[in-house]
Amino acid sequence: MQIGATLFATDRSWHPGELAPELEARGYSSLWLPEHTHIPLSRLTPPPTGEDPLPEMYKRTLDPFVALTWAAAATERLRLGTGILLPAQRDPIITAKEAATLDHLSGGRLELGVGFGWNEDELAHHGVAMRDRRTVVEERVRVMQALWADEEAEFHGAHHDLAPSWAWPKPVQTVVRPGPDGGQVERPGVPVHLGGISSPTVFGHVQRWGDGWIPIGGAGLTDDIGRFRAEAQAAGRDPGRLKVLTFGTLPTPEKLAHYEAIGVDECVLRLPSADRDEVLRTLDSYEPHLTR
Repeated sequence: MQIGATLFATDRSWHPGELAPELEARGYSSLWLPEHTHIPLSRLTPPPTGEDPLPEMYKRTLDPFVALTWAAAATERLRLGTGILLPAQRDPIITAKEAATLDHLSGGRLELGVGFGWNEDELAHHGVAMRDRRTVVEERVRVMQALWADEEAEFHGAHHDLAPSWAWPKPVQTVVRPGPDGGQVERPGVPVHLGGISSPTVFGHVQRWGDGWIPIGGAGLTDDIGRFRAEAQAAGRDPGRLKVLTFGTLPTPEKLAHYEAIGVDECVLRLPSADRDEVLRTLDSYEPHLTR
């Protein structure tokens, strides 16, 4: 099981270009950064943290692609992840270009953790209704995947229509996803992992267009991972190629051993959205729990 790290990167937290080489030197596999384009003052939906008002870091979040570019330039092996990117709030053509460029320049080190979004007000400012967000996310990811993989990409859906188009660079990486004839096809692409609860809806999205699952919450994960892999296999996907990542974990030896035993592929540890000294203290406190 690999061990990664995530923090809310803001204009007040430790610079990602300085954090990334520290993680690489300590043997971490990855760095994951979230995004929020902005935070409306209104609140139609409760925050996922259970806190209201939201913590300060939510309204100060750095753009993940810009921040991860600093991390990429300062490292050689560390994988770079978005956790969680919000495709319903992004232009898919521009996002595909950003992701492919970063994957190209980093030598194939990018992964995208994506989500449907929880903030109704934030979605509305991007012209997306809460009820439509799942369909919008799927279509925007499919637009991105077509631009990454095809020499002449096109997509036609309910929310997006892409006429035959050229787009380079292509990602360095390749991924295996369902093909038009029901088989599995290996094509250029950035791995896309969907964050969400254990449910037929979330699993169905991963089976159709994803490369992995980021569970929300750890309760019942033993059964959930088995069900996730079994449903993937029944849908014609190779469960061994679908990644399971736990996210924002506070580590103990027992928890890490349990996650590894039940088939978690990568455990992403939570770092505080704080300055250099506090983040280093947290990393030092994690060291006795990690075995690599």
